[in-house]
Formats: sequence, structure tokens, C-alpha cells
Amino acid sequence: MSLSQHNDTIRFLVLDGDGIGPEIVRSTLTVLDAVSDHFGLHFSFEKLPIGFEALSIEGTSFPERIMAAIPNCDGIILGPVDHAAYPPPSEGGLNPSGELRKRLELFANIRPALSRPGFPPPCGKNVDLVVVRENTEGFYADRSMFLGNGEFMPTPDIAMSLRKITREGSTRVAVAAFELARRRPRKLLTAVHKANVLRIGDGLFLECCREVAKQYPDISYDEKIVDAMAALLIRDSSQFDVIVTTNMFGDILSDQASELSGSLGLAASLNAGKDAAVAQAQHGSAPDIAGQDIANPSSLIGSSAMLLGWLGERHNDQRLIEAAEAIERALSEVIAEPAKRTRDLGGKVGTQTFAAHVADTLRNQT
Repeated sequence: MSLSQHNDTIRFLVLDGDGIGPEIVRSTLTVLDAVSDHFGLHFSFEKLPIGFEALSIEGTSFPERIMAAIPNCDGIILGPVDHAAYPPPSEGGLNPSGELRKRLELFANIRPALSRPGFPPPCGKNVDLVVVRENTEGFYADRSMFLGNGEFMPTPDIAMSLRKITREGSTRVAVAAFELARRRPRKLLTAVHKANVLRIGDGLFLECCREVAKQYPDISYDEKIVDAMAALLIRDSSQFDVIVTTNMFGDILSDQASELSGSLGLAASLNAGKDAAVAQAQHGSAPDIAGQDIANPSSLIGSSAMLLGWLGERHNDQRLIEAAEAIERALSEVIAEPAKRTRDLGGKVGTQTFAAHVADTLRNQT
């Protein structure tokens, strides 16, 4: 993907997903329309079906034409998917998120946990950290084998799971984390592991992190065992800045950190690689509340801000960086007002009304 500056139009591929996906995607586009108006940017959106919609139409939850469309877009906005409820892959039930992460080499899942002004976190202490999660290998069964699945049952009573850790995967996610730490004021990085038990796999991961650390003498580097890290986040998360870890540990710790910061419903997420990035809410598809206009769209809105920031940094476009910052400010201003919050945050407004508040707040920024 490359920024389409030849006609000053920034093109997004939009994938609604399942459950609340279409609702929060619609809200996100409402905010991006306001960004376009306010900053004089030109966005275009191409929508393609995925998930259950695509399965019913095309017999697969991830049609190949999605991959064919990606070279012509600058970024991807992905709604949450309910892949656990899909049929087996042999029957068309592919996980769109996993497919994009693997096939686009989106090796870094960047998940900030940030407390919002006026919305006190449950533990009473503000949180401001980022989890950088390795995204293409680890214990995830769809990411550990070239052919077949990383889980298998040699007998009906034995289930086995394979974990893949590579030097390439560990090194590149460590570099991404150190680069991020260098851009943050505190310049702290913590590598999280279980090398005291998983001596070979996590031992290799730590070896790579330590080698990369030598290239960043300006970054304070330390290491924590994952179970201790889980406890330390609850005790005092303020001591942490950037956290880098393997796939499963990062998935768990980022959800914990986001909930400690205020709510998982506020947690943005960006899947980033060398040449592509996907904005994706950190939470799931919540099918139990789908279609009721009560879902909180903050996570995907914040994820779209991260995507704009990624594009701005990658292409040295200050307009996109400022647009990303404006979305973040607007989200904070709206969340700070109880009367404008969605139900999960203690308010009463619906999904689309919340998005309209964020869009209006953004347009009124100076």
C-alpha cells in the first residue's frame, strides 16, 4: 500500500465485520468525515463484505477479492469479527483478522492503554502505556504452521498446542517497540516473558530483545516475568511505558491494562507491518448487543486515529498527524462529559449520537 498523493485522495478499505461491527464502523466514518472537512483532507472509502455477510454471499468469510483490493488502498479499517462462531476453514470459515495479519505481515499489534480526563480509572491511578504485541506467531493456532493447524489431538483424550517463536519475528517486534519508546517522553521499555519456564522459546525472544536494546542506549530497558507483570500492572501501572511481549501474553496483558485505564471499550489498536496497517478495535464483536445502537465506538474511532498517525509518520504528512491528534482530543473531551457517554461508560447516548458528539467537537477545535 502507498499513499495516493497523486490525486490528494487517501483511500481506505472498509470491512464492517460482524455483530456491532457495522455500527461502530459507521460511527468511525462519521468522525473521519469530520476530519476530512476540518483539515481539508480527501478520503474515499471502499466497502467489501467479510465475516458472516461474506460467508452467506460468497461461501467464505474472507473472499480473495479483499486481498486484491489492498494494493489500491492506503489503510484498512476492520470492524470486529465473530470468528469463533464461524464454520471450519474447510467450509469457508476463515478468520479475517488472522488472515490480514499473516498475509500482510502485520507483525506489531500496538495497543495503548490511556486513562481519559474526567473518567477515573477503576484502580484510582491513571494509566499511560503501550503494549506492543508480536502478531504473527506464538501460541495462536492459525499462525504457527505453514500447512495445517497448530493444535492437534493424537488421541481423543490428549490436546496439544504448538508455539512458534522465531528470531526474525522477535527482532522485528522488538525494533518496533524500541522505536515507539524513543518517540515517547519517558523512553522506558519492558520486555515481558516466561523464560524461567519456557526457556527455549522465551529465551530466544529475550535474546533478541537484549540484542536490539544495545542499539538503543537512550532507552531504559528492563524485563519482567509475565505473572509478576500482571500483578504489577494492578499495583502500579504508572511505572511502565512501552511493553513488548509475545502474542498470547500481549493479548492478555493489553486487555488488562486497557480495563485498568478505564474500559476495554476505549482501547484502540493498530496492526502494523512494514508496508501496511489495519485499524481494529481491541474488543470483540459483542453479538448480544448488535443492532441496538448501544455499542461504544470509541475503540475503533481511536484505532482510526492511530492509522492516520501511522500514515502521517510513514509519509511525513503533518496534516494526518494533526488529524490523529485532533481525534484523540475530541474523544477525550466527549468522554469527559457524562451526558455524552455511552451506556458502558455510565451514560445514556447511543452509538451514532456519541459519534456525532465526537465529530461536532472535532469540527469546533481551533
